[in-house]
Amino acid sequence: MSEQTPYIRRIEIESLWNGRRHVDWTLRPDVNILSGVNGVGKSTILNRVVLHLLNVNRLERHLEGVRLTFSPRHVESLDFDVIRSFDRPALSDETLNQITDVHLQSELDLNLYQLQRKYLDYQVNLSNRIVALFTNMDPEAQQKAKKIAQDKQHFQDIVDDLFKETGKTICRDRNEIYFNSLGEVIPCYKLSSGEKQMLIILLSVLVQNHQPYVLFMDEPEVSLHVEWQQRLIALIRQLNPHAQIIMTTHSPAVIMDGWAECVTDVQDIVSQ
Repeated sequence: MSEQTPYIRRIEIESLWNGRRHVDWTLRPDVNILSGVNGVGKSTILNRVVLHLLNVNRLERHLEGVRLTFSPRHVESLDFDVIRSFDRPALSDETLNQITDVHLQSELDLNLYQLQRKYLDYQVNLSNRIVALFTNMDPEAQQKAKKIAQDKQHFQDIVDDLFKETGKTICRDRNEIYFNSLGEVIPCYKLSSGEKQMLIILLSVLVQNHQPYVLFMDEPEVSLHVEWQQRLIALIRQLNPHAQIIMTTHSPAVIMDGWAECVTDVQDIVSQ
């Protein structure tokens, strides 16, 4: 990540847990992993930061007791996504009434449905950028266009590699995401929970189109195979090296692939 790429440099939370404890966490620009035993407050810290960013982005009063310091100093907020580990078995009737797709049965399905729309927008923007660059006679611009065209293919290659054990490959002739599975074409809603979870994470990163943003993940490993847990951070960094990752985890596999130095114990950032 470039020194000029915006990121959250410091998180301060006052009066957490009924005023008895305070948080002061200095972050890395790339990967930040919060660890600790159950109930120590990892998810609470992430939730407070997310709520703060939501209020700032909506031009409402920021969440009291939370202060974020950005780098560079002139930055006041950043785009972000939140990935959580739970998957409710069904959506509310109110939500279902707003959606016509009969495949949607869970929170993961809803996330995929929303990401499909963003994926379509991403492809339109991608095509427009490629056309604009290719009409430029500058060879350097045309080389850049080829690199941009490879981003979508790289994402598809990653997913195919992850899903190869079950014989699934992405249909590359469709704008929405479908899979070839043992001679049958299936929508992404028919994937397993773990496959949906990984697809959601990778799609969320891809559609940001290399823009700086923050990816919050609360125990994303819950539904993932150990090998996928081990590859998770590296795959995110491949798809968007400008993404700042802030996550909680209980999984040793997540940090095995060279991320141990990015781990912070909750006890080290909390004071009375």
